[in-house]
Amino acid sequence: MSISVFLSYPRPHVQSQQDFIERVGQHLRSHGFLPRTLGVTDYDMDSPLKAIRRLMLESNGLITIAFRRTLVETGCVRAEADIEGNQPVPVSSQWWTSPYCQIEPAMAYQIGLPILIFRERGVVAEGLLERGVVGSYMPEFDLNQPLDAYFASPEWNQVLAKWEGFVRAVVDGKGNPPRLY
Repeated sequence: MSISVFLSYPRPHVQSQQDFIERVGQHLRSHGFLPRTLGVTDYDMDSPLKAIRRLMLESNGLITIAFRRTLVETGCVRAEADIEGNQPVPVSSQWWTSPYCQIEPAMAYQIGLPILIFRERGVVAEGLLERGVVGSYMPEFDLNQPLDAYFASPEWNQVLAKWEGFVRAVVDGKGNPPRLY
């Protein structure tokens, strides 16, 4: 029987992102996991947060893929700042991902699920996408490099193997009765 895991990612808009997601799904299925994604494998008529929570509670771990989604060619962080020490900071050619790449891992963290976040190179590392925020290593991948090389790399294989172990421990723990101490 496959182990249900939540696979979170913004809808791919370039073929290399689609190829990456397909490879992640293939890997998970070949290792006994059932990747589930709201709007792809699972559908719900409730509000998105309620639907995400329901799917999260049925899952044993979460992988988030923070793809590039929005390109800010020119902009300003803290525009019109008027408090001392908070100066406007110009930004150019920066990528942001979907806000759900922050929301879904935060929800998984709150219920104690093992979390693994992959960030596409160039995506701004803020909030949960900053290294160390959720307490685990956050791999960064480059879709301009061959996928075969990344999926054969020690980074991919070692990080995934460790996360898979945590997920299997969740499955095992769900079968235990509550502890009184």
